[in-house]
Amino acid sequence: MKEKFFRGVVKHKRLVLIVFFIVAIFSVLCKQFVSVNYDINDYLPDDTASTVSINVMESEFKGGIPNGRIMVSNVTIPEAIDIKEKLESIDGVDEVTWLDDAANIKEPLETIDNDIIRDYYIDGNALFTVTIDESKRIEAVNEIRDLIGDDNAFSGTVVDTVVATESTTKEIARIVMIAVPFTLLVLLVTTTSWFEPIILLLSIGVAIMINSGTNLIFGEISFVTNAAGNILQLAVSLDYSVFLLHRYKEVRNEGVDNKEAMVQALCKSTGSILSSGLTTVIGFLALTVMQFKLGPDIGLALAKGIALSLITVFIFTPGLILYCSKIIDKGEHRSFMPSFDGFSKVVRKIMIPFTILFAVIIIPSYLASINNDYYYGASKIFGEDTKLGRDTKLIEDTFGKSNNFVLMVPRGDFDTEEKLSERLKEVEEVSSIISYVDKAGAEVPMEYLDEDTLSKLISDNYSRMVITVKSDYEGEEAFKLVEEIRSIAKEYYGDKYYLAGSTVSTYDLMDTVTADMVSVNLLAIGAVFVVLAVTMKSISVPIILVLAIETAIWFNLSIPYYMNTPLFYIAYLIISSVQLGATVDYAILMTERYLEFRKDFNKKESIVKTVSVSMVSILTSGTVLTAVGLLLGYMTSHQLLAQLGRLLGKGTICSLVIVIFVIPGLLYIFDSLVVKKNKIKKAERVDVKEGLI
Repeated sequence: MKEKFFRGVVKHKRLVLIVFFIVAIFSVLCKQFVSVNYDINDYLPDDTASTVSINVMESEFKGGIPNGRIMVSNVTIPEAIDIKEKLESIDGVDEVTWLDDAANIKEPLETIDNDIIRDYYIDGNALFTVTIDESKRIEAVNEIRDLIGDDNAFSGTVVDTVVATESTTKEIARIVMIAVPFTLLVLLVTTTSWFEPIILLLSIGVAIMINSGTNLIFGEISFVTNAAGNILQLAVSLDYSVFLLHRYKEVRNEGVDNKEAMVQALCKSTGSILSSGLTTVIGFLALTVMQFKLGPDIGLALAKGIALSLITVFIFTPGLILYCSKIIDKGEHRSFMPSFDGFSKVVRKIMIPFTILFAVIIIPSYLASINNDYYYGASKIFGEDTKLGRDTKLIEDTFGKSNNFVLMVPRGDFDTEEKLSERLKEVEEVSSIISYVDKAGAEVPMEYLDEDTLSKLISDNYSRMVITVKSDYEGEEAFKLVEEIRSIAKEYYGDKYYLAGSTVSTYDLMDTVTADMVSVNLLAIGAVFVVLAVTMKSISVPIILVLAIETAIWFNLSIPYYMNTPLFYIAYLIISSVQLGATVDYAILMTERYLEFRKDFNKKESIVKTVSVSMVSILTSGTVLTAVGLLLGYMTSHQLLAQLGRLLGKGTICSLVIVIFVIPGLLYIFDSLVVKKNKIKKAERVDVKEGLI
């Protein structure tokens, strides 16, 4: 059945190529209509308390949650008032809060509480708090930047999102511009024809184009998927084409004609390529069980990408190689790769010590990997070496840290609201509260407030309190503050209150992604194990391979623990699945080759031959995956993406070391469990004769 299918693919190669190129062109056009979301909090589950609170606030009130801080230096009070008016006139700016909203600035400053003044005006520096409409944030933020100039500072969650939107796209384009030529260079070194790299890149390029365009079925994708999806697909699935090409050349060197060689190569490589691809797809699909919707967003898009890469390799690539066979032959050159015969003998000598070391680090690596410190939200995405990071530090050094919560309680009982407000002001971190009872007083009729101000504080069903606190956006102290404010609100209103804000969303995000950890990892490991068990018809082999790659993952994630470097929890979750799915391919290839050689050779000789013939394929894919990860890690200012890239690059190195030096040792030690005895009778006799088993 398999052979019949592949003969059909080879026979109709022209039609296949035409169809794939048409679909790829159509997909490029579709990609323009795929929108990208840069706000992490949008991916919280719909029933999360903070998400429900935001939905209630948006349906009840005109104003949103303050999401930006602007500091303008060297201004007088009248000049600050003028700047405030200009800020309010910008399209997309819903509200601007300054000193005149907290005190009567027509009176002498000496008569106003100094603590109030210092929240808004210090030594000629004026601090404005703005609320910007999310749907107009890019235009509004850029217009504000033009208004205040580069000498003044602008920070906040809305600026985080805008900077991420604008900078990430440019940075990823630069990374691709380097990654593609580097991949081409690696392929030039590891192949034996000047045109083979172009064929391989064209093949994976078609798969990437189709995947990018078909993301339109999701309507919208996350910035992580948009930024890392294409280069991850390139790095992860490149080895499928490489495996097929190497098999094709092996068969053809036996004197078989091109078409027959391709059919045989497809039949022989289907097992390793398909099991490699399926484990990668499963690894990505494991992310779809996350409650945090960023997981399904990334998982579905990348799983689809790998599936399309597999389809492309099995259907499109064979025809492409055959059509270009004459060009490939004309471009033949000597191999630039050294013979790995000597290296494989070194591996045979040191594999047992490496395997013992491997056994020693398993438990410490696992324990360290699960005890890292984490960032859960977006507040640490841009470091102090960026314009946004410098602006944030300047504002915090001058006015201190500031954050905003919005508390909504049932309308009508102003006495209870007043008591609640007074109770909240007792919290050390609370610096100010803007509400109806604080602005007008519980005894003042609502008719005395202008309609615009009233609509921001009172709705048909709720009273709204904007609470300003002196705290970071996330961290232990910020999360304790969320718990304290929720506890106080519950004292007065039971469960009939709503609390919203960036820190509240990040707190709920922490709860959500932490709960996701066990289910994602167990599903990924379990599913990969099942796929390997089915494709290899073995229980022992999947245990060996999964344990080996999982240990590489644990070791990779233990490094930040020992270096005392906090991880973005989202990057931690993603890399656990990505590294497993992407690098288990190398272990599968190594094992498949060992089983082939073990039919005719003893254990030691099988190890030597396995390492020797596998190294080019493993190093080709591993080098590209490492380089792509490190390029992403060190060429983007978006720290979540940068950390994901660094983890991928270093994790691939960890996996390569274990696959090359430890897997051979495990295969040697557990040889009797790995191989099928009825297939190696000849080899067993050789082993016994040589005294090797």
